[in-house]
Order: sequence, then structure tokens, then C-alpha cells
Amino acid sequence: MRFTTSKRQGAAVCSFQIYFPLFQCQKSFTWRSEKTSPGKMSDWCPIAKDYNPLKAGSIDGTDVEPHDRAVWRAMSARYKPNKGVVGDPLLTLFVARLNPQTTEEKLRTVFSKYGDIRRLRLVRDIVTGFSKGYAFIEYREERSVSRARRDADKLVVDQHEVFVDFEQERTLKGWVPRRLGGGLGGKKESGQLRFGGRDRPFRKPINLGHNAGQERGGDRGEPRAREDRHRYRESDWGGRGRRDSRESNREERRHRDRR
Repeated sequence: MRFTTSKRQGAAVCSFQIYFPLFQCQKSFTWRSEKTSPGKMSDWCPIAKDYNPLKAGSIDGTDVEPHDRAVWRAMSARYKPNKGVVGDPLLTLFVARLNPQTTEEKLRTVFSKYGDIRRLRLVRDIVTGFSKGYAFIEYREERSVSRARRDADKLVVDQHEVFVDFEQERTLKGWVPRRLGGGLGGKKESGQLRFGGRDRPFRKPINLGHNAGQERGGDRGEPRAREDRHRYRESDWGGRGRRDSRESNREERRHRDRR
């Protein structure tokens, strides 16, 4: 694997090449991550408008290098949404962090109070049949989707606090699922947090303006600060010398008076 970074036209270009000796093929990928500037801060949004694995792996979306192998894996993935999934993606909610014992009937009972449910799919393992802990719920009306997303998030179902958000696979451009190193959210224990979603939105980048260096004592402000400190030190030492001379004169006068 070879990883390189370069700067071109005010943007940082991140590229790397992965070599697969078994298949004797070579793949190269290039991503651009523009630097944060005062003009770009107005376009900042805590929620990702399209999915970029490199930005999703950064707490503020400004990284130019992948920091773990999972990000590399997501960047090299060529994922396409499952064409077998039916229903309107704009009316579908993603429900995660479910109790493995939670059933379809339980989910329908809990989420039907927000509106009429058209489809409900609890994702299960194709071999064991056990629940994978997440489901997709499609409503008939848009207001039902908004109400469920607002009120059902962090709702306790079977002793588990669930997470509710819009479906991302068919609505977020460039989406890469968690199993390929992408996704959103995650736990700190895993060390693979993904930002830009409802669970973990981007934090606002620190905007260093044109005068930031001068405010911190850098560039033009630094020599003056050094001169001032040097001048203050000289004045302090000069004051101490004058005080010492005055005290010595007083001592001499006292000795003369005693004599």
C-alpha cells in the first residue's frame, strides 16, 4: 500500500494505491478535502449532505488522511444499494439498537401509535434466524415519519434504548454501510466512530482567521512582544538597583549618627 498527500489549487489532495498480489490488479483512489476558510464556514452543516468515508471518520469533517483501516476499506468499497429493497425511502425509518428478543409484533405495537405502517422489516441472520438488532419501518404518510423520528428516538423498548433516524442507504449519496467500514455513529469502545449523522453530528471546525497569528503573538506581533518583555525586565532590574542603593545609603547614615 502506498499513501501520498499533496496540495493543489488551495485544496489538499489525498490519494493512495492498494496492490492486491493475489489478483494482480491495482486500484487508485483520490479524494479532495478543501481547507476550512472563513468563506466556507457559512456552508458548514453538522449533518452530512452526502456520504464521504474520509469526512465521516473525522470529528469535524476536515481530515485529509484516513486514520484507521476501516476508513480505507470504506473508501475502496464500491457499494450499491440493494435493489431488492422495496418501498418509498423517504417514508422509511431506520430503527437500531434493538433488544435481540424484540419481535416484529412488538415493533408494530410500539411504532403504530405514530401513524399507519405500510411495511415493517426486522433484519435477521439468514443462517440462524436471530435478530441483528435493527429494523426498517415504512409509513404511509410523511407526517407519521416525522413524528416517529422525533418522538421515538431514545425510546426504551424491551429494556433497550432505541435509535431512530431516516433511512440512509437509498437517500444519502455515496452511502457505505458499517460492515464495509462506513456507516454513521458507533461506540467509543469500537474505536471506529463515524460523524455527520444524527447520533454523532460534525463539530464545527475552528476557524483561524487572517489575524489569528497576531492575536496569539505570532508573526508580526511576536518581535514586539519580545521587546516589551525585555524592556520590562530591564525596568524591573533597574528599579531593584535603585532600591538597593537607597537602602545602603540609609545604613551608612545610621552608622554615622551612632558615631
